Amino acid sequence: MISHVVMWKLKNISEGDEVVRRLKNLEGKIPGLISIEAGADTNRSDAAWDVVLISTHESKDALDSYQVHPDHMEVKKFIGSVAAERAVVDFSGS
Repeated sequence: MISHVVMWKLKNISEGDEVVRRLKNLEGKIPGLISIEAGADTNRSDAAWDVVLISTHESKDALDSYQVHPDHMEVKKFIGSVAAERAVVDFSGS
């Protein structure tokens, strides 16, 4: 199992709910995607990011397939248009 964590700072914070909605809509559509959590920040400190995604995949191969899946690519394109910055960590383990 591998976890995929992505955080974004958005150009306009008002896009946060739409980003979260589109990310959550991926659940159940991509083989090998076990779970997906997404949420908008409620902290609002200078160190905070605006949106976070935490997805869990069956394997590294499943994560690789998720990355190029057409549904993911559509969401990725939208987020790319509204995001100013992105950070990512992929990890396996307990």
